[in-house]
Amino acid sequence: MAKRGGQKAKKEELAITGGASPKLRKRRRNDWTKAKEEVFLSTLAETCNVTLAAEAAGMSVSSAYARRKKVAAFRAGWAETIGTAYQRLELVMLDRALNGTEKIVVRKDGSEERMREYPNQIALHLLKMHRDSAIDALAEPSEGEVDELRQRLFDKLERLRKREERRGAGE
Repeated sequence: MAKRGGQKAKKEELAITGGASPKLRKRRRNDWTKAKEEVFLSTLAETCNVTLAAEAAGMSVSSAYARRKKVAAFRAGWAETIGTAYQRLELVMLDRALNGTEKIVVRKDGSEERMREYPNQIALHLLKMHRDSAIDALAEPSEGEVDELRQRLFDKLERLRKREERRGAGE
């Protein structure tokens, strides 16, 4: 760093202000940075809680929502994070529905018994959520769909053959 008046000069970080004519200004303590975004999105992925994520990043909840509204990359990161977190949560719930959770029952005589508890409500909800996609996955394609796909493959192969012929003729 260059010295000014015998002291080391601090490198000023600049921020771009929005509006009709964007300008550079000195970065404030409450401005979003790349590091703060990463902390926010990481915490959001772990907790699915905007308040906790904003606190972890040292920002306010309202500024997080404002940033999501204004900055497309942040909005996309937020959406991807929530989508991934919900998929992870769904897998945990599916595991609980299939494998149950261990429960310890204490009898009147003081003895303990371990048993598995299966939350049927979760299983029913997951089945309801994915019924259509499961049915679609099992359905056989119609003859028309097979014919269309076959024709598209033949057309593509023909285009590839012609391209190779042109390459061979150009050598």
